[in-house]
Amino acid sequence: MALTDEQQQDVDRQNAIEDNRSANVAAQELKRTRLETLRMAKDVLVENRRTQSASDATEITSSGITTLAADLNNYINS
Repeated sequence: MALTDEQQQDVDRQNAIEDNRSANVAAQELKRTRLETLRMAKDVLVENRRTQSASDATEITSSGITTLAADLNNYINS
């Protein structure tokens, strides 16, 4: 039994709503994952710095954190 035009429009509208919701959830999950990776990278760099001698210690920078986070993401996704 075929759907009426109105029923088909309702189904299409519900599908569009669900697709939009799924895209929003995926975007939020991606942001959460990136933030967690940044936190992990920061923690690794802080711990590495803490265990180095004062003469070997290097400054922790935002670019260092983002570089390590990118490396971690590449490793995880490979």
